[in-house]
Amino acid sequence: MDALLLVDIQNDFLPTGALPVPDGDAVVPVAVEACRRFEKRYASQDQHPSDHASFAINHFGHSVGDVIDLDGLPQVLWPAHCIRSSYGAELAAPLGEVRFDAVVPKGTDSRIDSYSAFFDNGRRQETELRQILKRDGVTRLWVLGLATDWCVKATVMDAINCGFEVKLILPGCRGVELQPGDCAKAIAEMIAAGAEPIENWP
Repeated sequence: MDALLLVDIQNDFLPTGALPVPDGDAVVPVAVEACRRFEKRYASQDQHPSDHASFAINHFGHSVGDVIDLDGLPQVLWPAHCIRSSYGAELAAPLGEVRFDAVVPKGTDSRIDSYSAFFDNGRRQETELRQILKRDGVTRLWVLGLATDWCVKATVMDAINCGFEVKLILPGCRGVELQPGDCAKAIAEMIAAGAEPIENWP
C-alpha cells in the first residue's frame, strides 16, 4: 500500500520562522496537493522541550552552527525552534486542517536530537512511526518535506533500512545548505540507497 509522509513542514522552518529553510514555503502547496492524492497520510513533527541540547542558547559560549560532542554524538547547534506547544511547532497552514492517519512527534528527549521520523540520531530510541505504518499495511512511502539535507535525508534512509520502498518527491523538498552542495549530495545518497526521485509533481 502507498502512503504519503510529510517531514517536519512546520512554521519554524518557513521563511518567517526561527530556523527558516530557504524557500521552505514552496513545499506547502506541493504538500497540500499530495494530501489530496493519497488515502493514507502521515506527518512527522519536531516537538522539542525548551532545554533541548541541540539549541545553541543552551550552551554557554557556543553559537549557532557550532558542532559539539553530545553524549558521544556530534551535534550541530541550532537556533531554538519547534518548541512543543508553540506556534512554531505547529504544522504549516493549511496542513493543520488535513486529517492525517498519524502525526508522529520526534525530538522530544532533551538529550538527543532526532532528524529522522523513525529513530533518534543515535538510534537509541524509536518513534511510533514504523509500527504505525506496518499496522496500516503501508509498504511504499512517498516522502517530501523539510529539510532535504537533514530530516528528509535521515527519514528516507531509515525508511529504506526498515524495508519500505521510497519515492522522493523532489519539488516538495527544500534544504538548509550549511555547505554549498549539501542538498545535491543528500539527494544522491538517498538515490544510491534505493529511493526513487520524482522530479515532476503532480
